[in-house]
Amino acid sequence: MRADDPSLKRLTPPKLNLMERTYLPQIVAGLAVTARHMAGVAFFNKAITVQYPEEQHVPSPNYRGVHRLNKDEQGRVKCVACMLCATACPAHCIDIIGATAPETWPDREKYCESFVIDELRCIYCGMCEEACPVEAIELTGLYDLTGLSREQMIFDKAKLLSVFDMTKDAEPMRFGKGPTSVPPGAPAQPTQPLS
Repeated sequence: MRADDPSLKRLTPPKLNLMERTYLPQIVAGLAVTARHMAGVAFFNKAITVQYPEEQHVPSPNYRGVHRLNKDEQGRVKCVACMLCATACPAHCIDIIGATAPETWPDREKYCESFVIDELRCIYCGMCEEACPVEAIELTGLYDLTGLSREQMIFDKAKLLSVFDMTKDAEPMRFGKGPTSVPPGAPAQPTQPLS
């Protein structure tokens, strides 16, 4: 199309008055929001802070916190060392060493001999949880993850299983098929913090 084409409709920008050119109404509207918030906190006790150690924050049911390795009904780790979680992890923070399962375990060919997650590298996206075909790994509602050194933030199989033992009653397996499954829509409550 050419610029002098008669089928083109020419639009002229609207003329702004002095108030609109100085952005004064927008500034006043922003200050009104701040004033309402300050008045609510000062006069109506609408503070949103929590006295943390005494009052624990309850995260939403879809919150992604500390990892755990789930156990099956026989107390074994559910992981079958398929490496799908490590492959799906965009941060490459999961290391698994698989081993041939004992003959007394007819339901699987392999199990994880070593399972390590570097919680400092993890971005808590939940891709490992979605990729796992046997629902062996889950992200819990624990949010107070602390450590005094980098080594303490590398969770091995024993520490991941201790998170399961700590959270199994408050957060049963969300997506499992067994008797410990949470029905859809039921909230998962966090338990005591990790030591």
